[in-house]
Amino acid sequence: MTEFLDRGGLSVDSRLVSFIEDRAIPGTGVDAAAFWTDFGALLARFAPENAALLAKREELQAKIDAWHQARTDQPHDSAAYEAFLREIGYLVPEPAPFAVGTANVDPEIATMAGPQLVVPALNARFALNAANARWGSLYDAFYGTDALEAPAARPGGYDEERGAAVIARAKAFLDEAVPLAAGSWADWQGGEPALANPSQWVGKKPGGILLRHNGLHIELVVAPESAIGKTDPAGVADILLEAALTTIIDLEDSVAAVDGADKVLGYSNWLGLMRGDLVESFEKGGRTVTRAMATDREWTSPSGEPFTLHGRSVMFVRNVGHLMTTPMIRLPDGAEAPEGICDAVITSLCALHDLKGLGTLTNSRAGSIYIVKPKQHGPEECGFTDRLFDAAEDMLGLARHTIKVGVMDEERRTSANLAACIEAVKDRIVFINTGFLDRTGDEIHTSMRAGPMIPKGEMKASDWIAAYEDRNVRIGLACGLSGKAQIGKGMWAMPDMMRAMLDAKIGHPKSGANTAWVPSPTAATLHALHYHQVDVFERQREIAGEAAPGLDRLLAIPVANGRNWSEAEVIRELDNNCQGILGYVVRWIDQGVGCSKVPDIDDVGLMEDRATLRISSQALANWLLHGVCTEAQVDAALARMAAKVDAQNAGDPLYEKLTPDGIAWQAARALIFEGVTQPSGYTEPLLHKFRQAKKAA
Repeated sequence: MTEFLDRGGLSVDSRLVSFIEDRAIPGTGVDAAAFWTDFGALLARFAPENAALLAKREELQAKIDAWHQARTDQPHDSAAYEAFLREIGYLVPEPAPFAVGTANVDPEIATMAGPQLVVPALNARFALNAANARWGSLYDAFYGTDALEAPAARPGGYDEERGAAVIARAKAFLDEAVPLAAGSWADWQGGEPALANPSQWVGKKPGGILLRHNGLHIELVVAPESAIGKTDPAGVADILLEAALTTIIDLEDSVAAVDGADKVLGYSNWLGLMRGDLVESFEKGGRTVTRAMATDREWTSPSGEPFTLHGRSVMFVRNVGHLMTTPMIRLPDGAEAPEGICDAVITSLCALHDLKGLGTLTNSRAGSIYIVKPKQHGPEECGFTDRLFDAAEDMLGLARHTIKVGVMDEERRTSANLAACIEAVKDRIVFINTGFLDRTGDEIHTSMRAGPMIPKGEMKASDWIAAYEDRNVRIGLACGLSGKAQIGKGMWAMPDMMRAMLDAKIGHPKSGANTAWVPSPTAATLHALHYHQVDVFERQREIAGEAAPGLDRLLAIPVANGRNWSEAEVIRELDNNCQGILGYVVRWIDQGVGCSKVPDIDDVGLMEDRATLRISSQALANWLLHGVCTEAQVDAALARMAAKVDAQNAGDPLYEKLTPDGIAWQAARALIFEGVTQPSGYTEPLLHKFRQAKKAA
């Protein structure tokens, strides 16, 4: 049984009490008794408003449902629909032109353009890998993936033929990004580089030359005695790229955190990252490997002045949204505390260790705390977050707007009111982005009663998606985010398909986005190439002032419009969604894995998290509601796909086979058959319920 202790009128999981009082508070100057008293007062102030905002969501959804149901036999009237959304307050007036006032932002966020990683906070090894992915080996990235169009490496050690192809491709990159005054890098003999643009040579040290292009650094590792260096005319053994400029340490969609033990693990890892002392040991290749955080990198300028480069990604922490409550803290009336409010206070407390220099390494040299806030519905909820962060700052003795916020543009009411959402947090905003999957899940749920939706695979070609992506960048630029904040794009979900990523993901910097999500440190190194090909800030200047697509396009509902489905089409879509749901849920429920590479129906490994689950479950709930498929057909698809998922996981010794009476199967089925009634179509309430049941069992 979990032990609870009284703190400040709250009933608090003893494991959280120990973490706060023994690890998070010492050294910060925060008094423990005052912390709990203030925390209780903060929850008393904000928990009722949090609940009222959630009730407002449901009230708006009920009105939208009723509007569609009253017009079942009528063609969709987009003008009347937009007027209705304004009448009920779903759409708010556009704010007068303004510019954000955010200050004290690290350059990795404000004035640099490059890849971003997102990793689960509960996995220390992944978090360390991501933090250290600021610098990545281009040789390794080409050699070990399909990014290089050359024969795969032969087994049995280093393949010299593939190695030569890797080196040739990497030297060609140098010719493009930092050309020599004469000749090619392939023929460079070493010494001080004579560049076409001498200002691109910015640093030197024994065994290293530092170059810069489009604000990103490139390090030539010179080691003539090494196995690779001895084959190179200049002794170059590797080329390191400045890659993952920023990383989001995630407490939300990529984790399965359902109780005090889970949350304390996530908070503990975040504290270790903020102190610089997080360490993880694990078995690999029959030996124990210990991973720690990379130190900063010391250089000397060509004229002899020493300088230091940051050795790690600048880290955000993603708190949970407004929806969920947590059993680790109970309010005086016995209700669970809103989890997002708890995250705001506790992750900020942990970050005090960085701001006060209590650890060994620094995250923010600008003196800021970076929190990404997901799943907010409209400007009223963004304003709530702004005031919550005000209160957390006051509670922890921080100057106003020390806590910065990233607003994820992934809910329809936020997309439709994006400028007003930015205005609500205009003095602390450092990040907006687009997230196709959650945004599609909310699109389906909001318009659940409008009719059967097009298949999941066709959503990316919808006009509303194109409008959504374009509006995000153009509205962000109009609000003055360039040079002060990140404008981001979503994840490349196929970590084994790097050649395809190199072909496709250049579209993100070309769109004017100065960051985009990638699934691994290797992918970050390869995606960094795109930011050498595209000067993002020049691109932002080119498109600044361009009109954003209108609301009519954004609000176009992706219904199937009288489409006649063949039985084969229905079965294929059911199998596709059921396989994805089962493959993800079985790991979430049985093993507590919130994000992993899950094989899809065609055995292609995809990075899956709750956002992918939301769209799949909502798509099937919608088809059931409108009679495109039957309950029996869905159950038959679940049975077929359970066998496939079992086979795909046959090599996992921890895997438990799916059975209709198993908790994981029941969770997957509930997500589909109860999808219409789930708040905003979110998967968290059901996942938490069934995971808690599994842990109890």
